[in-house]
Amino acid sequence: MALSWLKGKFNEVSTNLKNETTKIRNKDFLEGVIAGCTLVAYADGVVKPEEKQKMMGFLQTSEVLSVFDTENVIKLFEKFSAQFEFDPAIGEANALQAVSKVKKKEGEARLLVRVCCAIGASDGDFDDAERKTVSKICSELGLNPADFDL
Repeated sequence: MALSWLKGKFNEVSTNLKNETTKIRNKDFLEGVIAGCTLVAYADGVVKPEEKQKMMGFLQTSEVLSVFDTENVIKLFEKFSAQFEFDPAIGEANALQAVSKVKKKEGEARLLVRVCCAIGASDGDFDDAERKTVSKICSELGLNPADFDL
């Protein structure tokens, strides 16, 4: 009985450690995705509920990012949004800085751009301002916008 309890505790600790390691390792990616989504959401000047819902849906279903607490995701979005509200130029600069942290990881960078495209199209209209913003994100990441039909 003691052996099965010890084995259960070991498995629990191992799982928790794996989750914590995943969180730390993917923090830059999480911030980059949230920053990119914020950039796209503010591209046309209006943050629509569909854009927020699409972002949250992706984060909750992503194998890589679902380990993050929804409350933390919301706080990050609010942080980047507050910067845009204070000054759009400062908001954009800080968001692009966060996006650039995944530049060296091409798979993550491409996924970030795909999520941003989905956010832009979430209200049924991926308009020119949103496309231009995603193109700017591509440039920041060293990716070709044409690879994403931009």
